[in-house]
Amino acid sequence: MPVLKAVKSFLPLVCGLALSFALAAHASIESDEAMMGKPIDPELAIKQFKLPEGFKVDLWAAEPKLLNPVAFCFDEQGRVYVAETFRYMTSVFDIRGHMNMYYDDLASRTVADRAAMIKKYLGVQTPLMASESEVVQLLEDRGGTGKCDHSATFADGFNTILDGIGAGVLARKGKVYYTDIPNLWLLEDSNHTGQATSRTSLSYGYGVHFGYTGHDLHGLCIGPDGKLYFSSGDRGLNVTNKEGKVLDYPDTGTVLRCNLDGSDLEVFAYGLRNPQCLAFDDYGNLFTGDNNCDHGDAARIVYVVEGGDTGWRIANQFSETTAAGVWNSEKLWELQFPGQAAYIVPPVAHMGDGPSGLAHYPGTGFPAQYKDHFFMCDFRGAPVISGVHSFALTPHGAGFDVIDHNRFWWHILGTDVKFSPDGQMYVCDWVRGWPQSGLGRLYRAYDPQLIKSPLVLETKKLIAEGMEKRPVAELQKLLEHADQRVRLEAQFELAARASATSNSDEGRKCIDALTQAALGNANQLARLHGIWGLGQVGRSSKDVLKPILRLLTDSDAEVRAQTAKILGDDHFAGAFENLTNLLTDQSLRVRFFAAQSLGKLGNAAAVKPLLAMLRENLDQDVFLRHAGVMGLLGTADKAALVEAAGSDWRSVRMAALLAMRRREMPEISMFLHDPDPLIILEAARAISDLPIKAALPDLAALIDHPSGTYMLDWRVLNANFREGDEKNAVALANYAANGTNDDLRGEAIRFLADWHKPFSRDRITGLWRPLPPRNGEIAVNVLKPIIAQLVSSAPDTVRFLAILTARQLTLT
Repeated sequence: MPVLKAVKSFLPLVCGLALSFALAAHASIESDEAMMGKPIDPELAIKQFKLPEGFKVDLWAAEPKLLNPVAFCFDEQGRVYVAETFRYMTSVFDIRGHMNMYYDDLASRTVADRAAMIKKYLGVQTPLMASESEVVQLLEDRGGTGKCDHSATFADGFNTILDGIGAGVLARKGKVYYTDIPNLWLLEDSNHTGQATSRTSLSYGYGVHFGYTGHDLHGLCIGPDGKLYFSSGDRGLNVTNKEGKVLDYPDTGTVLRCNLDGSDLEVFAYGLRNPQCLAFDDYGNLFTGDNNCDHGDAARIVYVVEGGDTGWRIANQFSETTAAGVWNSEKLWELQFPGQAAYIVPPVAHMGDGPSGLAHYPGTGFPAQYKDHFFMCDFRGAPVISGVHSFALTPHGAGFDVIDHNRFWWHILGTDVKFSPDGQMYVCDWVRGWPQSGLGRLYRAYDPQLIKSPLVLETKKLIAEGMEKRPVAELQKLLEHADQRVRLEAQFELAARASATSNSDEGRKCIDALTQAALGNANQLARLHGIWGLGQVGRSSKDVLKPILRLLTDSDAEVRAQTAKILGDDHFAGAFENLTNLLTDQSLRVRFFAAQSLGKLGNAAAVKPLLAMLRENLDQDVFLRHAGVMGLLGTADKAALVEAAGSDWRSVRMAALLAMRRREMPEISMFLHDPDPLIILEAARAISDLPIKAALPDLAALIDHPSGTYMLDWRVLNANFREGDEKNAVALANYAANGTNDDLRGEAIRFLADWHKPFSRDRITGLWRPLPPRNGEIAVNVLKPIIAQLVSSAPDTVRFLAILTARQLTLT
């Protein structure tokens, strides 16, 4: 990362496009059509699609019935709700087209900050940003013709100056969840007219930054725990949940979950860039596709684990020092490799260029070869290079590997993919590239040999009728059904009845049905749904969990794993001893869930077994290490972590370090003198990048003994700059004069040049971390004795900056 390159990388920020106010904010769709020509006819498009042999494609709906479709969903009756955007790239800015706002945008910490920034730059033209609304469109096949014959607006009026792109929609039991920055909405049609009669904000505070359009709130789905999951791109969030806890993640993408009424909102995982959709497999594992940043990195398939950090921060997009900052410099986007940053959970695969919609095949309508497969839209801006991937995942230790990856449906510019109740795959087509197409189509792909099969027809009927009126015995039987949606709804209904009437005959029957499924059913998936259902009931009635303690020694590893998970989720203290025993289970996946659950139980007696597990792992399985760290976070006090930091085992010390990082403990500086260079670097990452301010002096002190590791020594220089005492300036000057790395010598000079008025972005992370003005004479005094030497004899890159700095500070 030569200094000259660093200087050049700053130019795009200075020379970025100026804000073009109303004209840019309202670039018309008509001009886009004129530029791009007449859109391709839907039937001609079908002829160009490429799908596996045996599949057929039909057009189900087209413009003007739907326009600019971002996401869609089915309700139980097969009606389609479409999230349409009319604000994309007009009322919702992409900061790349308004770089004069970039620093203010990066500095925003709350939605209120963004509102103030809008008013600062737009002034009297601010109301223009409220002139366009996002729309939820309702599409129906009322005549039974197999095509959409009715389209109407279900909800609109999402047009405040803060509104983002309506990018997620989920319909269930008459309620429609809708994500549109800055709100997670609940829409309801109490009159059954096809129009929302009420809207409730379940949570507010998403979209701290403008950032990059499309990096919005999306990904709605319901997990096997009955909770609502959704994702936020790196536009960030600062949300106060209903219980009063502040969720402050302004600079990164997240996965969140809450109860269906919006309560108990929490961040499930973070460190993502733009995870547009989420999907659970048959075994309760959550996955997403995360977008690359177009700086040579790759788009990723991420196994989303609780508490996981995948490393992305918004400031990497426009680093002033390197291409994509530490994201590229430390290869945070790469698959697992030796020496990789330990605080992250790496992706399980690289796939596509523009991951958008993601769906899990529910189990009916397609050939058996697609069992437990995922389908992901790859939106690349043009149909010819876009389409839908299919792939499956196979366990690899506590994580996964991708297998059977193929292009399933190509030459379609899909933004989202879903399976209908009758076993068909639907993909919404943007039709043509950015910004707004002014078009929209919904195609369906199906296997003609299976679409009228008894299983598909039964599934459609079960979903349409719902579960509310079914007897307990039937619901128990449906836990074995071939379709994931049917199994889940049967589980949810049993759990809901049991929770509402636990002391009644009906409630006890439901609990018995779930327990029998968990304990005695030969069908593995039915057993898992029984366990998950008891987990739902166990949140309010822990006694129901006692009978399944025996499953922690079951012969089926997946049963052991899922039982361990829900006993921890429900804080069932009686499981402590058995969970501890599972830390030595033959299955690393079982160990993973046992470790995380022990962290939730909070018993300090788990610390030694957790450390023993981590010692045996030897840092080989990064997912297992993550689970062990999460376990320590819930069980180990400061003294226990400090003791672990003195272990002879590297893997134990690394786990203690990572736990200290999560708690931002100043004691982490003890690792700066570890015998392992990678542990020293990991400690420096935590101290510098979070930052842990109380430990910065210890990091800065390493300047007297450079390591020769670029990313470590750079952080040491940065720590001296941020500490800002006269001794730190002296140390930087000494490094500029005598350091062994020319690029870093240039960095030291740059720090001294900026000493009096520190730049507001951190040089390592690029995040907004302003420092107060300082006495510029300090930098002048330490540079004077060495400037002539630097100008006359230093290497070119160092000499260049020395000359610039001498002129800037009038040293010559």
